[in-house]
Amino acid sequence: MIPDADDGCVGDGCVGDGCVGDGCVLRDAEPADYDGIRQLTVGVYVDEGYAGPDYVATLADVAGRAESTELIVAVTADVVVGAVALAARGGPYAELAGPTEAVFRMLVVSPGWRGRGVATALVRECLRRATAAGCRRMVISTEPEMTPAHRLYDRLGFLRCPDRDWSPVDGVHLLAYAKEL
Repeated sequence: MIPDADDGCVGDGCVGDGCVGDGCVLRDAEPADYDGIRQLTVGVYVDEGYAGPDYVATLADVAGRAESTELIVAVTADVVVGAVALAARGGPYAELAGPTEAVFRMLVVSPGWRGRGVATALVRECLRRATAAGCRRMVISTEPEMTPAHRLYDRLGFLRCPDRDWSPVDGVHLLAYAKEL
């Protein structure tokens, strides 16, 4: 079970490891999930104004992401309602990470599943896995406009690291956060 900050369980009816509640569980993504991850990730980033046309191909390349990250999904009735990519051992998705640091990227939750602890559970699972992999710190990047994500990171003990803010391409400024593991 993945605990929530307040009551030890996210949602109602938790049973077993990886439980989020409301019939939603966390697990490793399988190739059969890739289309759902693609639709969710591209949909959220594009519809909410977080991705321009140049980034859509990267967001849509779930199979490529799976080659160098651990893809974790939140699913209910075989429908992907949340996803995140964890890079705990370097690689192309860990641009911000040093040798003992992990990164998670492309954290998304379906709008209908927000407010139910899915994002919290996905981040906590990333923290758990990074710790198990021997990482000492989680570092992440987020856009300044992603204020709901900032509140989540603050609540989970991440600290702003302005000295690590960066721009992957002209016109995109990313804020860095870190949490000691």
